[in-house]
Amino acid sequence: MRTEPAPPPPFSRVEAETLAGELIGASIAVPAGAGLGAPVEGTIVDESLGTFTVRLAARRRLVRIAKTGRAGTLIVGGAEIPLKGDALRVRPEDRTKRLLAGGPRRFR
Repeated sequence: MRTEPAPPPPFSRVEAETLAGELIGASIAVPAGAGLGAPVEGTIVDESLGTFTVRLAARRRLVRIAKTGRAGTLIVGGAEIPLKGDALRVRPEDRTKRLLAGGPRRFR
């Protein structure tokens, strides 16, 4: 039986360690695209399995953006990290298991 090589991890080890922590309070920038009429720049104030709630810097209002299919930039602890929404589509409390330990089989 022949097995295929595992796909490369979506993040480097340093990025995974940074993203395994709390993302609330991090800055986020997402360009305009499908489902977004305008670019989003602001601060993450809440996170769920499939969405980020962001307080826009310019207007002080909240917007909810889906993680699925999103690309952009996160600034966490002064480090700029590429946003890969599909890789972050997990419950916030399970993100550490998924990113650092490889997680249970159901997360792979």
